[in-house]
Amino acid sequence: MGHNAPTRKTAHGTGASASDIPDKLYFRIGEVARLCEVPAYVLRFWESEFPQLKPNKGGTGQRLYRRRDVEMALRVKSLLKDEGYTIPGARAVLKSEFKQKEPQLSLLGDAGPGPTAAQLRSLRRELEALAAMLGRPVGAPSPAKKHLPIQSIRAQRHAAKKMQPGEFSFDPPSNPSE
Repeated sequence: MGHNAPTRKTAHGTGASASDIPDKLYFRIGEVARLCEVPAYVLRFWESEFPQLKPNKGGTGQRLYRRRDVEMALRVKSLLKDEGYTIPGARAVLKSEFKQKEPQLSLLGDAGPGPTAAQLRSLRRELEALAAMLGRPVGAPSPAKKHLPIQSIRAQRHAAKKMQPGEFSFDPPSNPSE
C-alpha cells in the first residue's frame, strides 16, 4: 500500500454529495444527520473537534445548519470515514484547505503586479484635492476658479435677459484679468 493511499479500502456509502443537499436556508441536526448518514451525536462531537463546523443556534437553542455547514460536515465525514484520516489529521487538512482559499481581491481593481509609484502619487493628489474640497464650508468658492468682476457678471445677466426663449449661448464668459 502506498504511503499517501487511503488506509481504508472498504466501500461504504458516503452519504449525500454537495449537489444532493436540498436548496434550503437552514437544516436541523436530524436532517444533517440523515444527509451525512451519521447519528446526531456524531455531528455534535465533530462540532467540538472541528472549529470550521459551527452551526448557529436558534432562540430555542436548536442547532441550525446552513448549506456550508452541511458541506463541511460531509467533508469531515469523507476525511474520517473514506480517506481514513484521524481527527487531528482531518483537522490539519481542513485547516490547510481553509488557508488555500482564493486570495483577497485587489483594492485598485487591476489584477496586475500592483500599482506603480506614479499611480499612487496621482491617487494621493486626487484624494488630497477631494479632502480639501470636502473641508471647505458649503457655498465657499473654489480656489481654483478665478473670480469674475461684478461688471462682467452683470453684463452676462443682461445679455441672458435679451435672448429669445429657446436661444442658448455657448460662449464661455471672457475674463478680463487673464
